[in-house]
Amino acid sequence: MENQKQGADLSTANILKLIIEGKPFDWKEQYILGNQVRKLGNAPAESDTFLAIKKPWEDELIGDADKVDLARPGIEQFYFKRFLMLTIHGKQYKWYEQYITGAEIKDLAAIEATDQLWLSIEKPWEDELISDHEKVDLARPGIEHFYSKPVEKTITLIISGVPKSWDKPKISFKEVIVLAYGEYIDSPAMIYTVAYEDGPKQNPEGSMIKDKEVFTKDKMIFHATATNQS
Repeated sequence: MENQKQGADLSTANILKLIIEGKPFDWKEQYILGNQVRKLGNAPAESDTFLAIKKPWEDELIGDADKVDLARPGIEQFYFKRFLMLTIHGKQYKWYEQYITGAEIKDLAAIEATDQLWLSIEKPWEDELISDHEKVDLARPGIEHFYSKPVEKTITLIISGVPKSWDKPKISFKEVIVLAYGEYIDSPAMIYTVAYEDGPKQNPEGSMIKDKEVFTKDKMIFHATATNQS
């Protein structure tokens, strides 16, 4: 009787599975790079790569040089998310939806909620004021450029317990001292300190040094001290 040899098929022993945009793929190495996922899945140029994570955790953004271990339990699933570009105060941002509201733009760039938001329009046309609930279509030709301006109004700052009127979006270290003491004496013998609290998003609390400025808001509190060491 012929002796039949039996054994495992090793042709697929080192094959790992992954899914890209719902389509299964095979991979012969333990790790795969983000740019390899993009090439394998023919990713759109203006898109980011994400690794699907089980809820309630958020999906993970995978950079081109990021490595993903495909030998972990389960089959890793990737997808591509298209993005649109916009600029806010000259800085570029990505947005993954066609429309964005004024409130979302402010939140994206940490702009004070009370500031006015403007959409730059090519001259000679006037720039457009964007309300918090207004939607802007980012899929229009070109990149939309936004900027903000504080509403011109007088606010009240609390300087060492005393209310002081102020009409600028920022205040400097020296200006705080002048509001507190009526003057700023630029002398090595005069030691000034300034701390603040209840500030806006850009600088909610902290301390100031000479030549530093901070953003202001109504009822912001400053603690100023002056010591003459002469």
